[in-house]
Amino acid sequence: MTLLGFDTSTSASSACVVRSDGRSFEVAPPPERLQGPPAHASELMPAVAEAMERAGAEWSDLDAIAVGIGPGTFTGLRIGLATARALATAAGLPLRRVSSLAALAAGIDAPLRLPLTDARRGELFAALFDGGVELWPSFAAPPEDLVARLREGGFSPLAAGDGSLRFRGMLEEAGIPVEPEDSEAHVVRALHICRLGTEARDEPPEAVLPEYLREPDAKPRQ
Repeated sequence: MTLLGFDTSTSASSACVVRSDGRSFEVAPPPERLQGPPAHASELMPAVAEAMERAGAEWSDLDAIAVGIGPGTFTGLRIGLATARALATAAGLPLRRVSSLAALAAGIDAPLRLPLTDARRGELFAALFDGGVELWPSFAAPPEDLVARLREGGFSPLAAGDGSLRFRGMLEEAGIPVEPEDSEAHVVRALHICRLGTEARDEPPEAVLPEYLREPDAKPRQ
């Protein structure tokens, strides 16, 4: 199976092609890109094009497109899902949905994994994994509520993601270790989107929806 995968759940875009021969061709941002402003509209398609070119793949070679559905920023997910639907429809391909937090957790090298992305408004998007097994489904919470929940459960996982960078001080003070600042584990890598996507089911493009968990920050005027 040859898959194109990408994610736009954080400020950074990532894209990857995993070919049927097992080789992967990934365009991943450096961890410091997570601290910059979102630029998916200008970064995503160039990353997709580069991954396809490096893989030597044509659209006719793809079996499906895997896309990170969040949770994440409203605008980022909207751009990512709209792009995935447009590409899949144009190429006659199915989509495969992948949790962005599950993809983030796949890059954490620890038994207990705590993927955290910045939900803004002083909150985190979080989940808890034991290896590849999801113990806590994705949720949004202030960091102090997350810490209290971990203490109540007796968990001490390794945290990564831009949310763990933002609240590193509070997390480490509570005894929750955080990956080093320059670790690529903080990036939601499209390589993991592809790998998890190989186990996901095919869906029609219009059926794949983003996982926002919350209402968007911007409210329409009445």
